[in-house]
Amino acid sequence: MTLHSGEAHVSSPTQPSLDVAPKGNLIDAILSSLDASKAEEIVSLDIAGKSSLADFMVIASGRSHRHVGAIADHLLRDIKELGFGNARIEGQTHCDWVLIDAGDVIVHVFRPEVRGFYNLEKMWSADANDVQ
Repeated sequence: MTLHSGEAHVSSPTQPSLDVAPKGNLIDAILSSLDASKAEEIVSLDIAGKSSLADFMVIASGRSHRHVGAIADHLLRDIKELGFGNARIEGQTHCDWVLIDAGDVIVHVFRPEVRGFYNLEKMWSADANDVQ
């Protein structure tokens, strides 16, 4: 929807209609999108009892800055096309570490060196059996 006020044009995001239900499960859609984008070392952590931020955290790697950016772009498009709304994104300008907040699922896409430095899997998984 575009609002016109004088000479300036202001756009506001449109929300999906209430009678359009998302197709499938968000976590499954995200994992499928990452796999289709050839993301590497995909890890899904169930953090429902550990944090109120989200139910799941997904961590994946891309081979380069360009690959990380492409994975993030593809994931954002898939989330929106499947009816899960617009996800928020941070870090897309440098593509070392891109964070995508899709509501119930937070996705981190790293370059391998950056992923190794921050080691989020170790921080968020108190038990190694939590890692899927």
